[in-house]
Amino acid sequence: MTLISAVHVQKQYQTGEVSVQALKDVSFEIDAASFVAFVGPSGSGKTTLLNMIGCLDKPTDGTLMVAGTDVATLDRKTGAAFRGDTIGFIFQDFNLLPVLTVYENVEYPLLMVQNVSHGDRRQRLAALLAAVGMTDQKDKYPDQLSGGQKQRVAIARALVTNPKLVLADEPTANLDHDTAYRVLDLMKKMRDEFRTTFIFSTHDPKIVNEAETIFTLEDGRIDDAKTKGGDSHGQSL
Repeated sequence: MTLISAVHVQKQYQTGEVSVQALKDVSFEIDAASFVAFVGPSGSGKTTLLNMIGCLDKPTDGTLMVAGTDVATLDRKTGAAFRGDTIGFIFQDFNLLPVLTVYENVEYPLLMVQNVSHGDRRQRLAALLAAVGMTDQKDKYPDQLSGGQKQRVAIARALVTNPKLVLADEPTANLDHDTAYRVLDLMKKMRDEFRTTFIFSTHDPKIVNEAETIFTLEDGRIDDAKTKGGDSHGQSL
């Protein structure tokens, strides 16, 4: 089942009198429960594309459908509601709130975005903290955790709203080699258990090696798209 469909997507930014074409005629499809990486040099357009998939920006032209919704139709309010119901985010610097415990950081989206009962919150949190191996650390604060532990908490927080899609921007950038692989293994386990699609914007070869579909961007275009097995599909899957 197709979760994301981009058809001739373009994005242009205006900075004073200078026009910058960040994305140029980009088309692709991503199925549900996929493990996908967008790769390319800085300025290639991958972060712009991730922001549009995350409904933080809109195409200048073309059509981008995410979970059956045309991103271009969302205003600020409806976009926030759609993100809260459909998308989780994982950041390279974790973005945990330092004044909240592990438990409270994971619970936070349920309090701020979704109207979830106390009993349901407790069930979800117990299940996710166990899944990421952080039950014993639930009362600690972020400054008491290692980098790998913080990223585990960030994964649990991204998944607590039961999103169809998780977007991760350089999620292993601040992790050592062994911890990065453990985190990636955990993400794949969560994908298999919850059928969540994970999409990464990354330079990290570890993520590229683990991704099942790889889109390579160059100068605002998808230069190549490959699935494991070596198939190359040009601009569209």
